[in-house]
Amino acid sequence: MLAGLWADLTDLVLPADCAGCRERRSGLRHGVCPDCVATLGALRPGPVRPVPAPPGLPPCHALGPYGGPLREILLAYKDHGRHGLARPLGALLAEVVAAAVGPVGPVLLVPVPDTPAAARARYGDHLGRLTRHCAHRLRAAGWPVRVGRALRAMPRPDSVTLDSAGRAEAAAAAFRMRPGLGAVPDGTRVVLLDDIVTTGATLAAISRVLTAHGWSPSVATVLAATARRRQP
Repeated sequence: MLAGLWADLTDLVLPADCAGCRERRSGLRHGVCPDCVATLGALRPGPVRPVPAPPGLPPCHALGPYGGPLREILLAYKDHGRHGLARPLGALLAEVVAAAVGPVGPVLLVPVPDTPAAARARYGDHLGRLTRHCAHRLRAAGWPVRVGRALRAMPRPDSVTLDSAGRAEAAAAAFRMRPGLGAVPDGTRVVLLDDIVTTGATLAAISRVLTAHGWSPSVATVLAATARRRQP
């Protein structure tokens, strides 16, 4: 699936500065320069785990550490409204899902929802866009994929301002299951999607809510993991 990454990135009509390294190069026509594309293409998804891991956190896989071009491209996408990056980032997230789940089979993608306030601050539902492109790339590779908008996000403090205990407390009350959802079909693996994992509090809280309603996640997948990780 990574074979299309260069095409995804070079199709973008974006400012001349690279979203990955912030350098402005003479004649640069693309949103991401060839060096940063090569750096992203060299990343390989693998398991990560916060230390300590919060109760209820499912196995978690990430494309790579939250640093370098991956960090800068995520920031450009989330905080600076460069929506065209959703397509290649969604394709990279599909790589993480495929690596985490294993053999091809039915999957139900459940993105972490944004509050309305967060969506306004981030130029819309940034994870929803990533999920659509992730699902499209997986389907193109032969995966039976559904997207489950199972959760509602309640107002909560910005996690950037909170320590680990504060993140856990805020996450515990932050999500509600939408009413009227059916059961997960037999043989379908539920996969949580997010962009970044830090303490794991949000993913653990969502996993507990989903599990209580019969939607137990098999794995959580993210693009980037912050530095305090250990390999399981």
